[in-house]
Amino acid sequence: MDHAAEAQRTDLMTITRHVLNEQSRHPESRGDFTILLSHIVLGCKFVASAVNKAGLAKLIGLAGETNVQGEEQKKLDVLSNEVFVKALVSSGRTCVLVSEENEEAIFVDPALRGKYCVCFDPLDGSSNIDCGVSIGTIFGIYMIKDKDNVTLEDVLQPGTNMLAAGYCMYGSSCTLVLSTGNGVNCFTLDPSLGEFILTHPNIKIPKKGKIYSVNEGNARNWDGPVAKFVEKCKYPQDGSPPKSLRYIGSMVADVHRTLLYGGIFLYPADQKSPNGKLRVLYEVFPMSFLMEQAGGQAFTGKQRALELAPAKLHDRSPIFLGSYDDVEEIKALYASESNNA
Repeated sequence: MDHAAEAQRTDLMTITRHVLNEQSRHPESRGDFTILLSHIVLGCKFVASAVNKAGLAKLIGLAGETNVQGEEQKKLDVLSNEVFVKALVSSGRTCVLVSEENEEAIFVDPALRGKYCVCFDPLDGSSNIDCGVSIGTIFGIYMIKDKDNVTLEDVLQPGTNMLAAGYCMYGSSCTLVLSTGNGVNCFTLDPSLGEFILTHPNIKIPKKGKIYSVNEGNARNWDGPVAKFVEKCKYPQDGSPPKSLRYIGSMVADVHRTLLYGGIFLYPADQKSPNGKLRVLYEVFPMSFLMEQAGGQAFTGKQRALELAPAKLHDRSPIFLGSYDDVEEIKALYASESNNA
């Protein structure tokens, strides 16, 4: 064994070390947020392990129930939801939880309450489990003013109030992307250490990208601005090369690629889904937060995505997010349509 090389491996920026460094920048901090994040990380490791052996452990089949969205639940969905609910409650730092898999908000037992609300999608893209496509967990964290008198109204905050957001992608490697409001960092799980190591520090999305990501199967139902934008991507009039289409159908995977390579991810409203398809609290807000922190933009077709005020736990919204200049283009097309209306 090369002991010198092994010793070098201990000088790694783990996610725990990174979060503790962030905490030291806030002298008033008592470490509650750090403890909460460590429980989220534990949940991610647990789900990563379950995803890796899903086929062997017969976790792939349907669980025989439907969730609040009317989608059939996979066994891994059910397991992931239980893992995160237990991890978050046992942290002693949360007072209310919102999960895609639960119709109602989960109010934590008063004896275990802390000051944070966590909204999460325990296993996004789970319809892709069987074919081995990357899937993931998405989460957003808010502070609650009065943990002892928390109500549903406390949960329905605009995304601008979010303290932190992130996602963990389970694929060829397990990567956790996190922002605590001070830039975006990506950590990769080293299975030999059981630790997330900082591999992509301070991610900045390119100002303009060469990729667009949208489900073209819905093209017949799109509104004018989306149809015009996609037409421009394919047949640019300014002499620039056309953009490449990349669409996986798992939001975590599509957004991760957009974040690293630039471009735009579109999930517009259409005639079939007039309010869009993606959920505001645990899909649109966390991903919009990360994009803005990386220097990109997120737009709903009417406004900045983070300024939305959700009325219900599982509200949906259209979303356009990615490189700053690409989102500017779609904003200009919507502005031009409203001016001509």
